[in-house]
Amino acid sequence: MEYTDREYCLEVWGDMACFTRPELKVERVSYDVITPSAARAIFEAIFWKPAIHWQITKIEVLNPIKWTSVRRNEVGAVASKSVIYIEDKRQQKNSLLLKDVRYRIWAKMKYCPVSKRNRDLFSHEPGKDENPMKYYQMFERRASKGQCFNQPYLGTREFSASFRLVNPNEETLTPPISEERGGTKDFGVMLYDMDFEDPENIQPMFYRPQMKDGVIIVPPINSEEILK
Repeated sequence: MEYTDREYCLEVWGDMACFTRPELKVERVSYDVITPSAARAIFEAIFWKPAIHWQITKIEVLNPIKWTSVRRNEVGAVASKSVIYIEDKRQQKNSLLLKDVRYRIWAKMKYCPVSKRNRDLFSHEPGKDENPMKYYQMFERRASKGQCFNQPYLGTREFSASFRLVNPNEETLTPPISEERGGTKDFGVMLYDMDFEDPENIQPMFYRPQMKDGVIIVPPINSEEILK
């Protein structure tokens, strides 16, 4: 059994997306680009097992960043055993969304130790009872056929995502957005993922992404660039 540290690429796109900023709780406002946690969720929607974790390594922005504003009705209550009168709880909220998004997302399949599945114990090597090639082949087969366990989405479930498995040797790959070429764009502090190490105290993790020539390099979860 030969273990190879493979890197996979998915091209994902959709009409609209909302990668919600957690600091803005009343109105929904999206980040400028997809977050690593949202990108990871797309890979997991296609293939996931308890023994593996998807580590996002790079995000390529293929379409220019465009915005749209939508006002819609939402229910300001959580359903419970008691009766909820929708008209009494209806709220109008404005959402600032992304439109016509397209990304190429690169990720590696990481293995967790067999005895512990904690997020801070990710390993480059599989456990003794794991077969890496089996997982590689399962993901490749599913992604190439467009199969998924649940419909991938772009930030929120109402914005479904289309996807395809990319062959890195393709000669007709769309280049990242050209308007950013020759310069670096700083997106400020952005949500990276959630830290589930302590189930009783789940904490958000952040990082400061910079896009150069339409490409964002995503640091690993144990990097000093990750802010907690």
